[in-house]
Amino acid sequence: MVEASVEREIPVLGRKETEELLSVREAINAVERAFKLKAEDKSRMPPKIYLDMPEFGGDFRAMPAYIDGTAGLKWVCGYPNNHQYNLPTVMATIVICDPRTGRPLAIMNGAYITNIRTGAAGGVAVKYLARENSSVIGMIGAGMQAKTQLMAINEVLDRIEEVKVFDLNRDTSQKYSKEMGAGLKINVHPVESIEAAADADIVVTTTPSREPVVRKEYIKPGTHINAIGADAKGKQELEISLLASAKVVVDDIEQASHGGEINVALSEGRLKIEDVHGTIGEVIINSKKGRESDDEITVFDSTGLAIQDMVCAKLIYEKTRRIKVPLFRFF
Repeated sequence: MVEASVEREIPVLGRKETEELLSVREAINAVERAFKLKAEDKSRMPPKIYLDMPEFGGDFRAMPAYIDGTAGLKWVCGYPNNHQYNLPTVMATIVICDPRTGRPLAIMNGAYITNIRTGAAGGVAVKYLARENSSVIGMIGAGMQAKTQLMAINEVLDRIEEVKVFDLNRDTSQKYSKEMGAGLKINVHPVESIEAAADADIVVTTTPSREPVVRKEYIKPGTHINAIGADAKGKQELEISLLASAKVVVDDIEQASHGGEINVALSEGRLKIEDVHGTIGEVIINSKKGRESDDEITVFDSTGLAIQDMVCAKLIYEKTRRIKVPLFRFF
């Protein structure tokens, strides 16, 4: 029997509200918990469903999941040419529901959540896979995702001495350096080549490339790499020989196999599933080892999981119960 007190109005949150209600540190903690619960088989997450729109230069993805008492769906698109319309490249809507009844609990703009939870995943990977004394960061790509990656890394490292930034657009590198340097109060500056950026303790790739941009010869022993850009079939940022020589940790084996950094190497038969060390969740719960030496090269292949969105959306929803936000009468 349905309770008479069931709420008929639900919060509808724009990007501004989500930014105000979820900090980088909160996102890191939530995403680490999500990876842990997944490794303990305490979540449900079918594979992403892709709706390709090649005639319009983009795609949609449906991402359902259940975790930590919340069920939901993220409907997200990626349109790289949206700048010409003064629109974000990535736009998303998240709906979370009560799994006991199916009742919608909240609807929210998912763009900030998508960016911050992906950055948070990179921060978690650095926490478990990078050398403890890492202090020099190389950013390859200087878009929105590069910002949240650096924000999260700044939260988990004791100190950052230098951040080297390369982007094909020099103006973008300079703007990024100025903004992030001032915002985080660290030394951020552009460099003239990918090779220069890759000479670092931690390298972060956030490009839409379908050809390797980071060669094995660029990477020194002991480097950790967050490979973020490859999120669809055919995309890759790292030379396959680099992957083959590294300890590769993924967020989800199935998603990474079809659309992560390892997808091209697997499809060409130059890497096997058995060559993948494990998932970041397995490293967190210590069923798989993380970094085992200071000379080891580690790679985190991040494809972005719906469970990350759900735990962050749940945090935001719980805060709306205590503050005044826009409501929509759904029933």
